[in-house]
Amino acid sequence: MKKLIRFSKFFIPAAVISCFLAAFSIFGFIYNNGFSLGVDFQAGLIQEVQVAPTALSLRWHGASNATLRHNRGGIEILISGAGADNRHSFSYGDYTTIGSLSNAIKEQLEEMEIFMPANQGVNTQWLVFSSQSNPYLSSTPFVIHYLEPNSVPIDISDVRTAMAGFSQGVSVQNLGVPSDKQFMIRVEDKEEGRVTSNEIVQILESYFGAGNIAVLRSDYVGSRFSKDLTDQAGVLISLTLLIILIYCSIRFRLQYAVGAVIAIIYDGLVMIAFMVWTRMEFTTLSIAAILTILGYSTNNTIIFFDRVRENLRMNPDTSFNDIIDMSLTGILGRTIITTASTMLAVLALFIFTAGSMKDFALALLVGMTSGVYTTLFIVSGFVLMWEKQKIKREKKKLAVG
Repeated sequence: MKKLIRFSKFFIPAAVISCFLAAFSIFGFIYNNGFSLGVDFQAGLIQEVQVAPTALSLRWHGASNATLRHNRGGIEILISGAGADNRHSFSYGDYTTIGSLSNAIKEQLEEMEIFMPANQGVNTQWLVFSSQSNPYLSSTPFVIHYLEPNSVPIDISDVRTAMAGFSQGVSVQNLGVPSDKQFMIRVEDKEEGRVTSNEIVQILESYFGAGNIAVLRSDYVGSRFSKDLTDQAGVLISLTLLIILIYCSIRFRLQYAVGAVIAIIYDGLVMIAFMVWTRMEFTTLSIAAILTILGYSTNNTIIFFDRVRENLRMNPDTSFNDIIDMSLTGILGRTIITTASTMLAVLALFIFTAGSMKDFALALLVGMTSGVYTTLFIVSGFVLMWEKQKIKREKKKLAVG
């Protein structure tokens, strides 16, 4: 027979420690003025940029209108006006270098002036187009960038250094793999419309060099949208707690449901404490991490409840205190193995990723550890305390009767 571990001896010390950690979490939230909100929850300008030098700069000096379109296969220039439309297509398959592409455009369009600061041997498959470039060609340069696949990556700290002099609050995140040199920059804008995309480009170009910044996407998020997103996150977590309470009440008993909700609230407080004290950026991935841990902890708790119900049926004459210890001892091995194997996968995410995904993995590691603790000591301790109080009330009723 498996040796019985007396978990119940540690319920009171665990309750004291848990109350202290919960208070520490609330104090940290107030002391640090809430979360360090990431780019998803701040009103302002979101801009995705890529550090890529200029390959070609096109100027149109013709009397007709010229429009440039591009896709993965090549470039198309449409000349319109004077009652006729002419299309000039330049496939990357036919023109594999920017040198050959430039010569072909000049041959077909004499009014096109092309400046080529890059090496003419640059592969046309490496070309990068900025979303800010006006497709209607004119005497204003239409800039086409390029990115070599084996170029030296740029560290995110360099981008943060470049943006350090900006007067507004700035958040920076990596996008894709390091060799892509893509970054998401979020500039806080309390007075809507004060920050412009060109300001960000100018600051980055002053650090990385003129013509070396391609804007991939630029969006403005108003303060109302950010507030709605924050409110929805709170509603989402509250609904999760309510659903778990209803489910556990139907499947088990009310005290089990309340114990499960208290446990996952505690798990949430532990993760909040970790985020506010480490100043980890709170993003939509942080919400995903919290909800993942709530589900993970609830799964452990329900397995414990199932074991309690089974032991009560098989050992009706055993004290409830012993039933709790038997149930916890029975699930201990499974809990450790399951948690450890899951942590290995999460640990791989933490080691081999960067940016917000690394923070997501770290939050999961903290939450999983907390989830095991709450199952072994918080939920079980609360259910045992409820049962003892229930027995005391029944004895009082019998005494009065």
